[in-house]
Amino acid sequence: MSKPPTLTLPPAARAYRLATARGDFAVHEAVPVGPVRATALLVPGYTGSKEDFLGLLGPLSAAGYRVVAVDGRGQHESGGPRTQAPYALTELARDVLAQTAALGAAGPVHLLGHSLGGLIVRAAVVRDPAPYASLTLLSSGPGAVCADQQGRTKLLVSALEAMGDDMPAIWDAMRALDPRDAPAEDPALKAFLRARWLGTVPEQLMVTGRALIEEPDRIDELAAAAPGLAKLVLSGESDPVWPVSEMDAMAHRLGAARVVVPGTEHSPNAEDPAAVAAALAAFWGASDGSSGSSSGGSSDVSGTR
Repeated sequence: MSKPPTLTLPPAARAYRLATARGDFAVHEAVPVGPVRATALLVPGYTGSKEDFLGLLGPLSAAGYRVVAVDGRGQHESGGPRTQAPYALTELARDVLAQTAALGAAGPVHLLGHSLGGLIVRAAVVRDPAPYASLTLLSSGPGAVCADQQGRTKLLVSALEAMGDDMPAIWDAMRALDPRDAPAEDPALKAFLRARWLGTVPEQLMVTGRALIEEPDRIDELAAAAPGLAKLVLSGESDPVWPVSEMDAMAHRLGAARVVVPGTEHSPNAEDPAAVAAALAAFWGASDGSSGSSSGGSSDVSGTR
């Protein structure tokens, strides 16, 4: 579970609802004081939200980027139906394309997905790569999560299927079963994490949880659909959800740039947002206005892997 480093919007940012052809979505948007170099759309992961990117908004807008972080369908403040079909990855990918169109950006958009969000954004790019200047897969692997995470996610999905109308009870059970994921002592953060969980639609968590367990490797499909799109695989130096070695191999298969953030795990965007923002600004700067060529290569914020 991502824990935002702050719950405060930076001065350059605002919260609002983005109207799209597929409904309204809660977003945080930060804009630079001066000219806008490009627009970026950030898509959060499983049990996450737009707040997971709060630490990136200030430094990325200061670097000249208009940055929009979104709550997906059924996630936190966006809301969604109490049926399962609307939460299939194909439907969530169509939402991303609709959000991209609604941003009204003057040029192509830099697209980023964290964890489950990486599976969603790659499905959007496979469907239509044309709107994008680059794709960043942040702490997201080539297919299903590792065996340990599959077991944990199956338990959660089963609990949601059995008692999804009692989300407070599931929250309390999760905290008791997994001390590693327990909220920090900060009362405001603790209240936010619980409120985010209660605001997320159970059916969204059921369907996307199954996707994390069952998703096939679609990297060859992604490479074929967008061969010239600039790509970045970014992660922590360890990850309990997808092995870092799998992300290394995925970057190689995609011909993608590769950045590893030292001292972080599954949520470097929350654990070291300054380092992630610097890596993104450098990557986006190299691909701004050149969506027809990949940056390629392999790099690390502390040296070459």
